[in-house]
Amino acid sequence: MPQIRPITDLRNTNEISEICHKLKEPLFITKNGYGDLVVMSIETYERQLALVEIYKKLAEAETQLAQGVPLLEGEEVFKKLRSKYVGK
Repeated sequence: MPQIRPITDLRNTNEISEICHKLKEPLFITKNGYGDLVVMSIETYERQLALVEIYKKLAEAETQLAQGVPLLEGEEVFKKLRSKYVGK
């Protein structure tokens, strides 16, 4: 469940930091009862960026499928990668 805190709680930065690291998810900050900010640990931020990158790649793959780009055989791809990187 998302944590929601009033903006006045930002005065206690150590507590906010501990919450963000403990929960490993964004902390939502409200101002006058309305959403205003999102605070998160660097670890959580980097994980979010990685997910966005994965979603972009999935969308690109779906577009390629819709355009009829032929699929590659998985074993053949792994064989080429092994010979390229393991063989060195």
